[in-house]
Amino acid sequence: MTSRKPIIAVPCDRRVVGDYYWHLVREEYLRAAVDAAECAPVLIPAFAGLYDIDDLLERFDGVMLTGSLSNVEPHHYEGQPSEPGTMHDPARDSITLPLIPAAIEQGVPVFGICRGFQEMNVALGGTLHQKIHEIPGYNDHRADESRGPQGRFDEVHDVDIERGSYLHSLLGKDRIRVNSLHGQGVDRLAPGAIVEARAPDGVIEAFRMPKARDFALAVQWHPEWKVMMNPTSQAMFRAFGDAARKRARERAERRVR
Repeated sequence: MTSRKPIIAVPCDRRVVGDYYWHLVREEYLRAAVDAAECAPVLIPAFAGLYDIDDLLERFDGVMLTGSLSNVEPHHYEGQPSEPGTMHDPARDSITLPLIPAAIEQGVPVFGICRGFQEMNVALGGTLHQKIHEIPGYNDHRADESRGPQGRFDEVHDVDIERGSYLHSLLGKDRIRVNSLHGQGVDRLAPGAIVEARAPDGVIEAFRMPKARDFALAVQWHPEWKVMMNPTSQAMFRAFGDAARKRARERAERRVR
């Protein structure tokens, strides 16, 4: 048995701020990992080619993939080139895309949020719509910037939870209210993935990998925002933390054998 908190790998964005490159993660994700999942997050700098992925994963009890202002480069899913001015982060792609299938293969719990949701789909063989608001029948899921930096995270639409799904059993609800800050979304779902929730217009809002040894869930909304004021969000982070605690115990047991 181990009493230490599970250690969660959190890959960073690599972005120019002012005149220099920075490796960044928004604080709300880290607070959610600490407060709701009760884990210890560790930032992973987005240095392409620096890490042996298997060795890296052996050191962690879980992986959390955060949202970002950037999008996955479309060549990773054979998509058309992005519109000029689209923000990309090839350094982050170089870390997360190989990390995801390796983590699932090794039984490391994975929680993907927003960009992390999209990364999981691409890394596991799916494709993305780059502008879902331009596709007939789909709504505009981007943030309402007129609400300001706090209001843009307000809950704005319902999500229907699939009956019999993991989320349905975890939350005990058929429908929840979520925020929405994404311009991209799932086109073709990754092979083997199962839809957990959809927006009213049919856009996939959550999926999981049922063949994963443990927790492997991706959500398109932002449960990290004011997580301790939202029981639904807390439940998801707590489940992720529980899976990480299970892995931490297993790793500790292997070390003493």
